Amino acid sequence: MQVKYLLDTHVWVWWHVRPENLSGKVKRLISAPDKYEEMLLSAVSMWEFCKLVEKGVIGISCDPRDWLETALAMPKLRLVPLAPRTAYRSTTLSRLHSTDPADQIIVATAQEENAILLTKDESIRKSKCVRTIW
Repeated sequence: MQVKYLLDTHVWVWWHVRPENLSGKVKRLISAPDKYEEMLLSAVSMWEFCKLVEKGVIGISCDPRDWLETALAMPKLRLVPLAPRTAYRSTTLSRLHSTDPADQIIVATAQEENAILLTKDESIRKSKCVRTIW
């Protein structure tokens, strides 16, 4: 049985701009589309990326809209919109100590999609709210 993986925002961005920041395990997973059913990305990750560009945290050498289009062209990638059920679930994650709304939505998306979250975020991994790989 093949599985679904959800990219945390930093994993998605690093894959395209700083793959050396990714763990070997995550790099191998993303590089092998035959090993997974789907690679998912929460729509909130696009917003989060744009906010990081707006604040100057991330610098890119092209128009952010062009970057987004290119970064969404990954094999088997499915963009997951924010559904009402996921929005609600993101507010009920008592074990997740992050107050970052993007983190909450990403974790809730992984739960709703029954996906393994690819993340370096230690607070998410320690919460055990979802299965994670780093």
